[in-house]
Amino acid sequence: MHPTRNDLPHDVRVAIVKLLNERLADAIDLHLQAKHAHWNVRGPHFFSLHELFDKVAQEVLGYIDEIAERATALGGVAEGTLAAVSSRTTLAAYSLTISDGRDHVDALSKAVAGFGKQVRAAIEKAEQAGDADTADLFTQISRDVDKQLWFVEAHLEAGR
Repeated sequence: MHPTRNDLPHDVRVAIVKLLNERLADAIDLHLQAKHAHWNVRGPHFFSLHELFDKVAQEVLGYIDEIAERATALGGVAEGTLAAVSSRTTLAAYSLTISDGRDHVDALSKAVAGFGKQVRAAIEKAEQAGDADTADLFTQISRDVDKQLWFVEAHLEAGR
């Protein structure tokens, strides 16, 4: 930990930085999964899905920056390398063989939902640790993730 005048106790900052890096790994993985879907989608709804997946990826980039900056503001290190992300992510691996739009919508909606679940758990962990600011950060992210999930899942309704 880097020295800081932040008044959160050292042990709280250590625990919160660990939590932030866990969610940072998930956010980076989610960003890459959304970009993968964006690059590889095919089918009759290509254009709208291509744009939707890129929009999701852009939103997730914002979460990545906010999470990483919070970790460093607390005196920690934002561990966003490929090695750190691949060893920490809790998201299921994204299939490299799908191309159909509906299959990408299904896969990406599962990834977004999985990230949302982890973020909600992080809200509670941050509150229990005594860091209301990090809990608030995760609450803001959670609210937006739910909106992104709604946008993606809306495309699952079309075939019913």
